[in-house]
Amino acid sequence: MKLVIAYIQPHKLNDVKQALYAADIHKMSVTNALGCGQQKGFHETYRGVDVEVNLLKKIRLEVAVNEKFVQATVDAIVKGAKSGKIGDGKIFVINLEKCIRIRTGEDGKSAIG
Repeated sequence: MKLVIAYIQPHKLNDVKQALYAADIHKMSVTNALGCGQQKGFHETYRGVDVEVNLLKKIRLEVAVNEKFVQATVDAIVKGAKSGKIGDGKIFVINLEKCIRIRTGEDGKSAIG
């Protein structure tokens, strides 16, 4: 079992969801996040004061999958999020030690679905 965590641009969320659905991956968690990387933010003037904005809006997407769906999940996220420009995002794949479905008490691969 793996946990795929992706940070993507907010305007790419629908494209990523559609790519995941096309890959038969329907379960995910989505959270608003702030972050910066190579983009390094920008300066703007607010009421005459120069403000450095270095934390930009991002979307954090989490998908728990069984081993056979890891590559399909990664490929779908890349397909939906890639624009070729700085700030497209990052994907992290980490081991998922245990998963428990609260409703039924199932654990392991059957709990992920």
